[in-house]
Amino acid sequence: MDPADLVWYVSYGSNMHAARFTCYLRGGTPPGAMRSCPGCRDPRPPRRSTGYQLPGGIYFATESETWGGGRAFYDPDLPGPAPARAYLITAQQFSDVTAQEMYRRPGADIDLAPVLETGRHRIGPGRYETLLHVGELDGHPVLTFTAPWSAGDVAPNPPSEAYLRMLAGGLREAHGWSAEQAVRHLRAVAEQTRNAVDYLR
Repeated sequence: MDPADLVWYVSYGSNMHAARFTCYLRGGTPPGAMRSCPGCRDPRPPRRSTGYQLPGGIYFATESETWGGGRAFYDPDLPGPAPARAYLITAQQFSDVTAQEMYRRPGADIDLAPVLETGRHRIGPGRYETLLHVGELDGHPVLTFTAPWSAGDVAPNPPSEAYLRMLAGGLREAHGWSAEQAVRHLRAVAEQTRNAVDYLR
C-alpha cells in the first residue's frame, strides 16, 4: 500500500476528540495530558471524519503515562457495539499515529498489506501494536489497533477523570450525543471495569 493512499483510522479512545487527535497530527500537548506529541511527518488534517460503530466492546487496563489511570482497549469479542470515530487519513499518517501511541518518534511506514489480507496483524508486542482491519467505508479500508491480549487476559484499571473527559468530548463530537448520554455510556464501561477489579480481588 502506498503511504499516500487513504485509510480510515478508527479511534475508540481519547483520539475521538478532534483537538486531541490534532496533537498527534501537528504536535503539541492535549489539555490535561502529561506527555506531548511530536506530530506526524504530514501534519495535514483528516480529509473527513465520521461517527463509527465498532463490532465489539471497550475496556480499560494498564496505566497511562499520558493521562494516569487505565487506557481504553478494544476487544472485538466483547459485547457491543462500541461507539468510535473514524478519520480519513493517509497510510503514512496512520503509521505515525501508531508510533506515537507507543511513545516512539514517527518516521517509519508500516506495511499494511498483511492486515488488509488477514484482518489482524501483530507488528510488535506493544499495547497498541496489533492492527485490525474491521471493514471498508467509501472504498477505503477501516483500520484500528489494540493490544495483543483480550479483555480477560489483563487486570482491568479504571480510567482517570481527565481521560474520561476527552472520551466524552469525542463521543459528543462524533455522534452528536448530549453530555448526559456520553457520561452515561462511559460510566457503564468504567463500572464494568471496576466490577472486574473487585472480582479479581
